[in-house]
Amino acid sequence: MKSANHEVFVTGGTGYMGRRLIEVLVSRGHTIRALTRPASAHRLPSGCEPVHGDALHGLTYAAKIAPCDTFVHLVGVSRPGPWKARDFQRIDLASVEAAVAGAVVAGIRHFVYVSVAHPAPIMLAYVAARMRAEEVIRASGIPATIVRPWYVLGPGHRWPYALVPFYWVMRRIPATRESANRLGLVTLNQMLATLVQAVEEPSDSVHVVEVPAIRRTRTMLQTGELLR
Repeated sequence: MKSANHEVFVTGGTGYMGRRLIEVLVSRGHTIRALTRPASAHRLPSGCEPVHGDALHGLTYAAKIAPCDTFVHLVGVSRPGPWKARDFQRIDLASVEAAVAGAVVAGIRHFVYVSVAHPAPIMLAYVAARMRAEEVIRASGIPATIVRPWYVLGPGHRWPYALVPFYWVMRRIPATRESANRLGLVTLNQMLATLVQAVEEPSDSVHVVEVPAIRRTRTMLQTGELLR
């Protein structure tokens, strides 16, 4: 059941997932503030308040988080690959450290973070940065929902559909079934529904949502709110 409306601070709001999440949250009556650089503010969806700042430097926006009660952190390297190991530390991890510090000062009551499924046999630097980010969130003491997808299918991100037969086989082999489920594919709609549910049903501790749970997420979203 949908809870009371929330005031939500979003980082990464001009990105692939962030823009769509903001649109859904606004349509459901939530008040959104979204961090952006001045030059990128035009890319934010209508209905949210832009907050100018640098995601890697918390002091540029920490004082502008309040009175939000929920913080959704979506900043990360676009189209991650093994050759971007340094960027995972410089951007993914550093942005979480800045966000958590600001969230503590602002008195945020619930922190939502998109991490990554792990352990995994590839993308080790990416996984390591996201695991360290989870540790930073836990150490803050802020109740949090940590969502762990592997690969998110959606517009412009469809090539992994070719792996569906491979996953089908791996899930039927006892030795590989657990890994196939944990590192399975999820859709953009499933991720949006999971994030909406995280905002509307905040955890009072640290709650981790793995791939199987992302696939099962059900929220009372109206027709048209998500991608068709």
